[in-house]
Amino acid sequence: MKDTYDILILGGGAAGFFTAINTAEVNPELTIAILERGKEVLTKVKVSGGGRCNVTHAEFIPKDLSTNYPRGEKELIGPFHSFMTGDTIAWFEERGVALKIEEDGRMFPVTDSSQTIIDCFVNETKRLGIEVLQGQSVKQILKTDGGFELVTPSEVFSAKKVVIATGSNPKVWKILEALGHTIVPPVPSLFTFNIKDERIADLPGLATEVSVEVLSENGSVLLASEGPLLITHWGMSGPAILKLSAWGARLLEPTKYHFTIRVNWLHYLSAEDAMEQLLELKLQNPKQTLQKYAQFDLPKRLWQRLLNASEITVIQTWADVSKKELLRLSEALTQSTFKVEGKSTFKEEFVTAGGVQLKEVNFKTFKSKVIPDLYFAGEVLNIDAITGGFNFQNAWTGGYLVAQSLAKP
Repeated sequence: MKDTYDILILGGGAAGFFTAINTAEVNPELTIAILERGKEVLTKVKVSGGGRCNVTHAEFIPKDLSTNYPRGEKELIGPFHSFMTGDTIAWFEERGVALKIEEDGRMFPVTDSSQTIIDCFVNETKRLGIEVLQGQSVKQILKTDGGFELVTPSEVFSAKKVVIATGSNPKVWKILEALGHTIVPPVPSLFTFNIKDERIADLPGLATEVSVEVLSENGSVLLASEGPLLITHWGMSGPAILKLSAWGARLLEPTKYHFTIRVNWLHYLSAEDAMEQLLELKLQNPKQTLQKYAQFDLPKRLWQRLLNASEITVIQTWADVSKKELLRLSEALTQSTFKVEGKSTFKEEFVTAGGVQLKEVNFKTFKSKVIPDLYFAGEVLNIDAITGGFNFQNAWTGGYLVAQSLAKP
C-alpha cells in the first residue's frame, strides 16, 4: 500500500509544523502530511523556556539578529530580510497568540505556557487539512522519477517534494549522506560548565554580571564572552557561559571539556582599576572590616569567598590590610581562573552544532542544491544559536521560505 502526497514533511516539531501550515495557507490545493517518528509531536516546543516556550527574541535588525548564530550567521542575513522577528510576532497574533517581551529580550506567549503554541499549531493543521502521522520512523528515502519514496517499517509514502525538519537526528543525517549530502559531524553546542572549586561551592543560584574567557594551554585567550553568570550546584551557567559553549562548540569538543576559564567578576574593570578603587576604600573606611560590606555591587557571599581566596581574614579592617593582600584581591576580582572538568546539558534544550553542509543549500528557498525537490528547515542544517529564542526563529524563517517555494505550482 502506497500513500501519495504532494508534499511530505519529516519531523513533527516547530520547523515541520510551521512549514506545513504556511504551505497550506498559500496553496490549499496541495496534499500535505507530516511524518513524526515519536508518539507525540512538538515535544521540544513543550519543554522550551521551562515550559513557557521562548518563541523568538526582540531583535528587529536582520544583521544584528544573525550575530546570535555561531553557525549560520552569514547564510541567515538574507532570509531574515524576508521573515524575522516582527513577522513571527504578527504571524502568531493573527492566530490569536499574543507574545510579550521580557527584560532580557526573550519573547514568550502572554499565557506563559508552551501549550498555547502547541494548540495553535495543532488547530491550524486540522483547519487546513494537513495530516499528522505519528509513529512513522523513516528508514529510507528513495529518489524516483516523480519525486520521492519514504519507507517506514509499516508503510511506503510517496511525494513530489520532501522537507526534512527532523532537527539533530543522526539517523536522518545518515539517510541524507546516502543521497549525496555532506554532513558536518555533530557536537554539543549549548551546555553548562562543570567546576569544583571552593570559591563557588555552596553558592547555587547566585548570579552576577561578568566577562569570561576561555584560555589556551599557554594562557592566550581563545574565546571571550560577557553577561550574567549563574553559579549552579555543578559549576557555572547563565548567558555568559552558554555563549562560550555555543561559539566554542567545535573548539571545546577535542579537549573532552577539560579547559581553563578566566572570570572577571567586575565585568570591565582591569586589575589596575580595581587596585585603585581598593586603595581608595582603604583610605575612606580604615576601621571597617572588609568582610562586613560587599564592594563593587558584588553579592556578599561571593565577595567574602574572594576575600578568603586572597587570604584576607574575617577580622581584618581596611587599615590592617596590606598592599600585597590588596593586589591579591584585585587579581581575584578580575582574573579568577577556574578548571572546567566536563559539561552538563542546558535544561532540556539539547542543541548541537552540525548537520547538512550549508554550501549545499540555496538560502533563498532552503532547497537542496544536491537533490531536486528536497528542502530543509530548522536544526537539521548546520545552523545553531545561543539561547534566547534564536533557534526557534531559525525554524520559523526557514519554514516560511520553504513554504513560499513549495506552494508555487
